[in-house]
Amino acid sequence: MASGKAETEDTATGRRGRPRSAATTAAILHSAYTLMATTGLAATTIDAIAKHSNVSKMTIYKWWPSREALLIDAFLDQASRAVPLPEAGNPVARIRRHVATYVEALQGEFGRVQLAVISECISQTGTAELFYERYLGLRRARMLEIIAAGQKDGSIGAPGVPGDIYDAIYGSLFYRYVFGIKPLTPAYARNLVNLVLRPHAEA
Repeated sequence: MASGKAETEDTATGRRGRPRSAATTAAILHSAYTLMATTGLAATTIDAIAKHSNVSKMTIYKWWPSREALLIDAFLDQASRAVPLPEAGNPVARIRRHVATYVEALQGEFGRVQLAVISECISQTGTAELFYERYLGLRRARMLEIIAAGQKDGSIGAPGVPGDIYDAIYGSLFYRYVFGIKPLTPAYARNLVNLVLRPHAEA
């Protein structure tokens, strides 16, 4: 959490007061994700999360503006561990590693929860933007930086806007996952990355 004045402001609601307890926040996020993965989104109510985490509903409502915001944050918290953003290596290696990790995660509960959260956001007016703001936009921006760095140092030969390159890779993966056209395999992921990035031989 940021230091100074920001410590007294709630990050979700903008209210001033005591800073969040890291342990309590972690318990709420863990409970929300666990319930999504085991009982489904419909059963993951604020009441259920409060009971599972042993935290009052008042605290949850104070820290999150809506149930949807909490579910997205819980998914983001899990994603930071299941599909961490790559920190080391050249741009091509980092993207390859991230894509491989994402494909593996999609095969399990992470993929099911992601699809459920996105489906709920699409069905709820205005919350698709919330998903982008709190989850996708942050991670996408970081990957765009990596793609741009690869274009700059020459390891990525693909021309064009980094956002289009990102969408070509991750959009293809998610499209294949959602519609089950063909299995998502490590070989497919590697070939897709090579096809889109056009990496130099040494990358």
